[in-house]
Amino acid sequence: METYFYEVVSIDGDYAHLKRTDIQSDDLKLVARALLPAEIMEGSRLKYEMMQYEMM
Repeated sequence: METYFYEVVSIDGDYAHLKRTDIQSDDLKLVARALLPAEIMEGSRLKYEMMQYEMM
């Protein structure tokens, strides 16, 4: 299973915009906050592995 790294760029209500940091990309991924750790804020770094996000 692959591992991906993200940074929380912005939070918009029940959704967060994530940017991959392990590759060069300007694309943002929209993710429901219910799938993310409760303590995230803009600038938080996340690891996505085995269909789960966790704080770095």
